[in-house]
Amino acid sequence: MIAAQVALNYGLFCREIAFFGCYDRRDRRFIEEFAAHTAREIYAIKLLHPNPFLRGAAAGLPAVRARSYLRADLLFPDGLTQLARTTAAETKPEASRYAVLSSGGKDSLLSYGLLDELGCETHPIFVNESGRHWFTAVNAYRHFSSHVARTARVWTNADRVFAWMLRQLPFIRDDFARVRSDEYPIRLWTVAVFLFGALPLLRLRGIGRLLIGNEHDTTVRLSLKGITHYNGLYDQSRYFDNAMTRYFQRKGWGICQFSLLRPLSELLIQKTLIERYPELQQHQVSCHAAHQDGERMRPCGQCEKCRRIVGMLLALEADPTRCGYGDHQVEACLAALAKKGVHQESAGAEQLFFLLGKRGLLEVPQDAREHAEIMKLRIDPERSPPETVPTDLRRPLTELLLEHADGAVERRGRAWIVSDPLSVEALSRPYLYEAPPRRLAQGDANSGAVTHRLGELSWPDAEWRLKQVDVALLPVGAIEQHGPHLPLDTDAYDAHRLAEEVAAACSHPRPLVLPLIPYGVSYHHDDFPGTISIGPETLSRMVYEIGISAARHGITKLVIVNGHGGNGPALHFAAQLINRDAHIFTCVDTGETSDADIDALAETPNDVHAGEIETSTSLALRPELVRMSRAETSVPSFSSDYLDFSSKRSVGWYVYTARVSPTGVMGDPQKASREKGERMWSVMVRNLVELIEDLKSLSLDEIYQRRY
Repeated sequence: MIAAQVALNYGLFCREIAFFGCYDRRDRRFIEEFAAHTAREIYAIKLLHPNPFLRGAAAGLPAVRARSYLRADLLFPDGLTQLARTTAAETKPEASRYAVLSSGGKDSLLSYGLLDELGCETHPIFVNESGRHWFTAVNAYRHFSSHVARTARVWTNADRVFAWMLRQLPFIRDDFARVRSDEYPIRLWTVAVFLFGALPLLRLRGIGRLLIGNEHDTTVRLSLKGITHYNGLYDQSRYFDNAMTRYFQRKGWGICQFSLLRPLSELLIQKTLIERYPELQQHQVSCHAAHQDGERMRPCGQCEKCRRIVGMLLALEADPTRCGYGDHQVEACLAALAKKGVHQESAGAEQLFFLLGKRGLLEVPQDAREHAEIMKLRIDPERSPPETVPTDLRRPLTELLLEHADGAVERRGRAWIVSDPLSVEALSRPYLYEAPPRRLAQGDANSGAVTHRLGELSWPDAEWRLKQVDVALLPVGAIEQHGPHLPLDTDAYDAHRLAEEVAAACSHPRPLVLPLIPYGVSYHHDDFPGTISIGPETLSRMVYEIGISAARHGITKLVIVNGHGGNGPALHFAAQLINRDAHIFTCVDTGETSDADIDALAETPNDVHAGEIETSTSLALRPELVRMSRAETSVPSFSSDYLDFSSKRSVGWYVYTARVSPTGVMGDPQKASREKGERMWSVMVRNLVELIEDLKSLSLDEIYQRRY
């Protein structure tokens, strides 16, 4: 996975990319998703935008809208591997241990300073390429390595691979190394190279929180000629933090990735660093063309980053020479600022020029206006909601930042409204990726941790749990015949048991499990005594009203765990109505998350009821209730392939079971075994847990794929 990150930059240009090694399903999913992201970003930012490194037809490509810009087939020649177990050398991740992905930039310096002041166990981990990019970090690294015992450095030669690839791309100028530019020629997927390079250290040291120093304006979504993209900043965005955290948690590594600085503008970050941690700011080098001068690295004083940093330092009445700029470089940067401007969010750039004009350092247009929000904490529901920071850090961090900000504002529509980031509502919003603290039920010191079963909660505990998690599982079953050898409540028991085991296997905060609906649409089994059926309109109405009520109390993701295929149409109808009226995510799983895997474990075609599969799982769960001496084989065979239940081309059709099977069995229970059942059940639990973990960590916007 470390090496794979380099390759993700080239999915737009290669016919095939082969990933050799031990990749499990989670790794493959990560690679496929981010290869597609990167191809789109490179197409929009590097090929459609002016790029001095391009030559030939590539320099004038038309904008073509496509669902995907990934051209390469992603191959995994070594096959699928299982999730690797934790080794003895790895330490259990602790939320009290922090790693700051460090460099000589202001963001990582401020992130470290804040965590250290808050008393956190903080590990500055420097990951830099072997070329001159490392020069940006040398001053800071030397300071930290001599003053902070937990400092570490990871060396990567990824830059050599990038340079080698540039020589293989026929649309890149041969003299690319001599072209002066503030941008890389092609690559955009670089932050993940550093993150995965640092990952072994995080695993070894048991670090549970990974800090990336990204500010307010790195989370953007734009459109270029109808092509939506992240302005080349996806791997600095809040969406990337969330995606990385989901990957780490799917792998069982327990690492959360976030930034402390999302509410801050670049100018406010610089101000806070200068005022609060001057001993760190003096080591700031934000220039990728830095050079060695004696024992120190010095910025070039000519690039866009240098003129931006010099401009901000002067606007804030700070001295640029403290971090390595000479007087002549300061003058040159000011002159370049007036002519070329800066690559910064428009409001931030205007505020910078406003402050420089106010100090008499630059002549600025008379219509240049102040953007007061740039010097405030900005709470934005998309870019910087309070819940991007864990709750235990939120208050002390906000209090520190407010000492340097001019208050706080919240985005409402197109306006910034004065806000209180220390309000109860802002401080109590749950952080999606960590377990809530253990809590006793109110008024009962002996009640222990609050359960995930809704029915066992008191209303105060239910109120508290609904603030922690917005996912609920609703098991729905049936009381119906299952041949002469299985109990009538097989579907009801299995649905309830599955929901319970899935919730218990999820990470904290666990989803809520609603009480079971035991009865289902089973009229087709009415010829067999003991079957108790309700109508589809009754079931759909009951599920609809439960869903609407759950949504009213804060559930925004409802997963209906269906144990009986005959319930499907009624449940899907109810799910549609819930989505229409409550505007929440609602899905029905009648085994779809696991059918393909379970079918591969079964030998019997058309095994749809009380056959090999259900008998196997019953032997695994309740062997005492299975009467194998009564089990009879009855595999249905139909006059048309389009009627076969197991055919991928079969139509949906309905029939009374007794007309197909006199015993009520449709399958071969003789081929069942406890071992098969255990494997099948494990697959069902595992796959549904993975779905729930995804839903827990996704906002509704992300579920609806509004990222592109």
